[in-house]
Amino acid sequence: MYKNTMKSVFAASAFLVGVSGCFAQDILVNSLKLNASDKSKEAFKFTEVVNLGTTSVKNQGSSGTCWSYSTNSFLESEMIRLGKQPVELSQVFSARNVYVEKGINYVRMHGAVTLGDGGALHDVTNMYKKYGAVPREVYTGLNYGTDKNKFAEMAALIEGVLAAVVKNPNGELTPNWQKAYAAVIDSYLGKVPENFTYKGKNYTPQSFAKEVVGINPDEYIEMSSFTTSPYYQKTTMMVPDNWSFDQVYNVKVNDMTDVIDNALKKGYTVAWATDVSEKSFSWKNGVAYVPTKKFDEMTAEEKADMFNGPKAEPEITPEMRQAAFDNYTTTDDHGMHIIGLAKDQTGKEYYIVKNSWGETNDYKGFLFVTKNFVKYKTTALMVNKGGIPTDIAKKLGV
Repeated sequence: MYKNTMKSVFAASAFLVGVSGCFAQDILVNSLKLNASDKSKEAFKFTEVVNLGTTSVKNQGSSGTCWSYSTNSFLESEMIRLGKQPVELSQVFSARNVYVEKGINYVRMHGAVTLGDGGALHDVTNMYKKYGAVPREVYTGLNYGTDKNKFAEMAALIEGVLAAVVKNPNGELTPNWQKAYAAVIDSYLGKVPENFTYKGKNYTPQSFAKEVVGINPDEYIEMSSFTTSPYYQKTTMMVPDNWSFDQVYNVKVNDMTDVIDNALKKGYTVAWATDVSEKSFSWKNGVAYVPTKKFDEMTAEEKADMFNGPKAEPEITPEMRQAAFDNYTTTDDHGMHIIGLAKDQTGKEYYIVKNSWGETNDYKGFLFVTKNFVKYKTTALMVNKGGIPTDIAKKLGV
């Protein structure tokens, strides 16, 4: 059963936001406590402007599968928008299929492509299109005695299998390696059911996607912003976890927030991939912004005050954003789900973001992110075509 989570949290005054390119929850939380402030929640006074429906907050555990959690949450909210009863979809089903496809690609590329848990927003819609979907209750991926994801051992084994295949000891590859590789994955995550029963009816993953979820993956597009490619055309997203070499639409910096604003206003949520390595991203405090000074240039007092209320931010330019990509200060760290808009006591707007690290921060699994942070640190965003402003859609040809 879905709920308008943020309304219930505001009412309770308790608004609480791997490892390749997507941080595992248990690895990152401690590192993000450095600049946490016990007074932050008292110093920020948020008022919601837009709050769209979403399903419950999940915990990705010790796995770098944030991209699957965030994008499946996005698809669940799309079901809500379409007037459907949302189904909590299996994030591990999407991830399992990506492991298989990534392994095939890895061998074809002679090992010269990224492995690990990391992925991209489009991986979920690509796998949905090819493999369908299943409910979370049908395929949890917890096939080895744990109550949450713990993928390190599996990751080490599948890397070993693929390394052996790439060495090509027979001098010619056989098709059997794919069976052996999939068997390792399935021994940890469980075999995918060919058929399953949901609410008294039998489905395959493909029929479930078509009849119950009812989403057309071709209606969703990704975009980002780079100065290195022409605007309003597609470009390959040059991040390590784009193992499938998918392309995204290249838009201007301000277009990204214009798209998000328009989408939220029209009832569409947005899947969001971003860098969370900044000291101005605080998981505990549930706030992210762009400071006017670099952390290393701040005084001890300024560092201690980082999350004690709203702060000024610099203007984000295309050159500033591109430089951060090029010098590795913006990295493809994490995927989350933008579900709404709020204002602080000064009138500054923040996006309301749903995370997948459980309900362990001040806002029970949610985060307030400034528009400037989104402009500066977004690696990609995904939205339904219907949420794109008309003028931008026309330029993109969608």
